[in-house]
Amino acid sequence: MANSLANVTVSSILKNKSSFEDEPRKKSREDWRKAKELEEARKAGTAPAAVDEEGKDINPHIPQYISATPWYFGAQGPTLKHQRPQSEKQKQYSSINSWYNRGVDNSKAVGKYRKNACENCGAITHKRKECMERPRRVGAKYTNSKIAPDEFTQPELSMDYDGKRDRWAGYDPSEHRAIVEEYQKVEEAKRQMRAEKLNAEENDEQDSDKDEDKYVDEVDMPGTKVDSKQRITVRNLRIREDTAKYLRNLDPNSAYYDPKTRSMRDNPYVGTEREVDYKGENFVRFSGDTQQHANAQLFAWEAHEKGVDVHLLAEPTKLELLKQEYDKKRDELKDKARDSIIEWYGGEEHLEAPPKTLLLAQTEHYVEYSRYGKVVKGQDRQVIRSKYEEDVYPNNHTSVWGSYWQDGKWGYQCCYSFIKNSYCTGESGKKSAEAAISNAQDKVSIASVETEELESNESRRLSDTAGKDRSSSSESSSDDDDDEDTKNKIERQSKAAKRRLKKQKRKESRKNRRKIEKQEDKLKEALRMEEEYAKEADKLLRMDERKRPYNSIYEAKEPTNEEIEAYQMKRKRDEDPMANFL
Repeated sequence: MANSLANVTVSSILKNKSSFEDEPRKKSREDWRKAKELEEARKAGTAPAAVDEEGKDINPHIPQYISATPWYFGAQGPTLKHQRPQSEKQKQYSSINSWYNRGVDNSKAVGKYRKNACENCGAITHKRKECMERPRRVGAKYTNSKIAPDEFTQPELSMDYDGKRDRWAGYDPSEHRAIVEEYQKVEEAKRQMRAEKLNAEENDEQDSDKDEDKYVDEVDMPGTKVDSKQRITVRNLRIREDTAKYLRNLDPNSAYYDPKTRSMRDNPYVGTEREVDYKGENFVRFSGDTQQHANAQLFAWEAHEKGVDVHLLAEPTKLELLKQEYDKKRDELKDKARDSIIEWYGGEEHLEAPPKTLLLAQTEHYVEYSRYGKVVKGQDRQVIRSKYEEDVYPNNHTSVWGSYWQDGKWGYQCCYSFIKNSYCTGESGKKSAEAAISNAQDKVSIASVETEELESNESRRLSDTAGKDRSSSSESSSDDDDDEDTKNKIERQSKAAKRRLKKQKRKESRKNRRKIEKQEDKLKEALRMEEEYAKEADKLLRMDERKRPYNSIYEAKEPTNEEIEAYQMKRKRDEDPMANFL
């Protein structure tokens, strides 16, 4: 322990020199030995410990480098004050109950102007140059009216390390009152249910006393009550006549049996087809009314979130009525939406689906096979003759492609269509095709009749001219040279008529050829437009949907025959077996 004189400053020694004149400058060896013995006695506990200025004992086992005070501390005796926090250096923090005020009411305004207040609005918390209100023509200092309320300045809290990280700082205990009230309501409901249950048990016991032999099988075995509300500490004992759970299935890989809780949650008879009386505790837990109870609890929580004050245990009847009304309204809204959609779009006949036996093509056809795969009993499965589907009529056709032939082209017999994979038009297509054929035949017959008439007219004209020439020649009795001239003239006229007919036929053929070329050009243009449209569609599909342009239908018109033909030619056909190969 440090000596008190060793801690005295030089100035104190010089000031109090008279008090040290009688003492020697250095301790003698005897004094040092006595001080050492006193220190050992204090450590051994035989001598009393040193006392500081406050009357507190100083532990003699404290090392000297801790107990010794610095010379500048100015201690006059043994002390540990220099090791304790100094009051002048301690920072003052806010108390645990101090926090920022919330919900401060600033609506109270003063009716009179106060000294040193804002000259513009009259609030005393700021000056005129700091005022945030609109500058008045005449300030509140002179009008003494419409004095603005004082702003509330939040206190400047000083918090330490723990105070900054306190998660409950500023918590209002009154907010916990709603939770306490809710739990009190639940406890009240539980007490009421417990009282009703006890009353019911008392009534049952009175009835059982009257006819004990009748209800002897229903008496509980000792320790079988597991009601947690009755605080029964006896373990649940099984009836010894029942089969133990661990003996249900001796397979080690079957359901796990927990010996501590005597529970087997999984079904020990998994994979067996026989009827059993025990399927595990999870089967009992999730069967019966447990699902209905869970749905009711979920509905109560959702209703409480929506603002309906209802509880499953406190108000079960109210909750059941609310759930029934909710289910009824939900079904009505679903039926109403379904009916409106069907009324708008139609297709009610498609909702009447045939039975599942017809949809899944299930039959009672029974077949037995031998070990080698031969049919022993029943009819063998029909062999598929082709890898392609047979008797498939796509696009509403009733006949296959190639069942109709006309003018070197194949088509469908049901609609006389020469376009493969086209949609069937039925009898209307037949009528239109027959009308087109008849019109073509009429045109051919009319052209043949016209050519025959032209030939007959030309031959008649030539014969008339020849008769006239003969009559003139007979009358004039000209010579043989004139006869030859007339014959040559008739031949020239007949050749001219034939040339005119050939010229007319060539003209008509050129006209038909130009018409066909024009149609082919239109078809090529339609094919080109269809390819551009497909490329544009692919480009839009590869593009990010957030960067796609808006689709404005600026033009809506009926497609032409060439556009329909181009679409049919460029359309992707998934049923074509060569589509993937191409």
